[in-house]
Amino acid sequence: MSMSVGSSSGDNEVMVEMNTTPLIDVMLVLLVMLIVTLPIQRHAVKLDMPRPNPNKPATPPEFVDLVVDFDGTILWNGNPSTFEQATRYLAASSNQTPQPEIHLRPNRLAKYETVAKILGMAQRLGVKKIGFVGNEQYLQQ
Repeated sequence: MSMSVGSSSGDNEVMVEMNTTPLIDVMLVLLVMLIVTLPIQRHAVKLDMPRPNPNKPATPPEFVDLVVDFDGTILWNGNPSTFEQATRYLAASSNQTPQPEIHLRPNRLAKYETVAKILGMAQRLGVKKIGFVGNEQYLQQ
């Protein structure tokens, strides 16, 4: 190991270079300690999944096809309807025993606001069997 003690010309200049190696070492140790002590982040979504039933139903379940088109048009079983009519249909279907399955099929260009309103209204009215259909349209580009 050698040490620089100045220039060979013999000038009496003061050396003003700071040795940054210990500073970098300390900073790396602090960074490693910070990374090691951080808690592991776990992202989880809790879902209430239905219990499997080994017995098949005697009759196939009734379902309603609810489509939200790209321009906000709502189709209830293929028939155009307004939001108020769809609300009345959802209320009627929530009162049926057993409740029909609502198959919600939003267009990939439909506004989120319209779909969110329908889902919120279905939740407020007590619709229990609702699901998204046609998700494969989002996989294709």
